[in-house]
Amino acid sequence: MQFLLRFLIIALVSFAGELLNYLIPLSVPGSIYGFIIMFILLLTKVIKLDYIKPVSDFLLNVMPVTFIAPGVALITVLSELESILLPLLITVTLSTAVVMGVVGIVVEKIVKRGDR
Repeated sequence: MQFLLRFLIIALVSFAGELLNYLIPLSVPGSIYGFIIMFILLLTKVIKLDYIKPVSDFLLNVMPVTFIAPGVALITVLSELESILLPLLITVTLSTAVVMGVVGIVVEKIVKRGDR
């Protein structure tokens, strides 16, 4: 029962994010609003990390399963994607490298600030 209650808290925060997405006319996904809400709740200790950690660990463990359906869908339309496959792969590879580089730089700066 505790597990379901903890899952309900995460679901309610996600729902609040989707509600904000509906109410605020910006092109920000509801999941981002949900992340911000959860971050604020954890930061202010309204929700303790230890309380929702078991559910979040479970959700992270089952997350790869959620990629099966989109992967199968991509395989089924592969013949339609062949004409743009090379530009798509180049774009995905470059954007991934840029994101990794930016994240690395930001983390280094945060770590250096923490050392002070």
